[in-house]
Amino acid sequence: MRGYLFLLGCVLFLASCSVRKPASKPAASVPQQKPIKVIKENTLVDNAPASLYIERFKDIAIEEMQKNGIPASIKLAQGLLESGNGNSVLAKEANNHFGIKCHGGWTGKTILKDDDTTDECFRVYNNPEESFRDHSEFLKRKRYAFLFELDRNDYKGWAYGLKQAGYATNPRYPELLINLIERYHLDRFDKGETQLAKIKREDRVLEQIAEKIPEEPKIAAVKPAVKMKIYEVKQGDTLYSISRNFGLTVEEVKILNGLQGTDLKLGQLLLVSK
Repeated sequence: MRGYLFLLGCVLFLASCSVRKPASKPAASVPQQKPIKVIKENTLVDNAPASLYIERFKDIAIEEMQKNGIPASIKLAQGLLESGNGNSVLAKEANNHFGIKCHGGWTGKTILKDDDTTDECFRVYNNPEESFRDHSEFLKRKRYAFLFELDRNDYKGWAYGLKQAGYATNPRYPELLINLIERYHLDRFDKGETQLAKIKREDRVLEQIAEKIPEEPKIAAVKPAVKMKIYEVKQGDTLYSISRNFGLTVEEVKILNGLQGTDLKLGQLLLVSK
């Protein structure tokens, strides 16, 4: 009996020694974050697609809409069209995303580029945001004044109004803007305003227009305000033939127009100026 009790005691002692402290919980693993594509403050990556351009400049477009009443969709569409998604020579060398020329009392830096004639004068900005803001100031002229009486989410009214006021000579300019807005759903950035806010904004902007320097001579008003060349695809055209005609590469034509392949449609409009 004593031997049995002795063995039982040994078993219990060994069992108590084998009991381990509960293992501490492993440190919670930190979830891996997806890498974020960083866009430098004043630059876009080369050959930037439309989606990257929109993401880069939507905030400044919304800011200018809230301040001046120009639909953010219109500003983004014009920027996309005039700068070829930020890939044009003017956009890269002069931060000029709207192809605005030097006329109208411009006293800042300038750059000479061929357009309607050789060595035309274009405005140079320190960064693209300056270009977006100056675009708003450029539109604060008597011939554009009626546009600021439109609702700030009336992108179709603005598109046709810009053509009516002589912003560009291409007869399909409104359709080009509307097509870009609807293709990329740019109107999602447009916001309406209350009637009282609209009246206050109109009064403020129209007063600024009235205080501006006199309008440039009428003969200059009929010239395009922007550097833009659009080509309509004709029977037998190919990307190669079009690129050769306008001194571009096939890849440049594709980039400027957001084309994935090489197929063209009769009557298709292509941007063919850098």
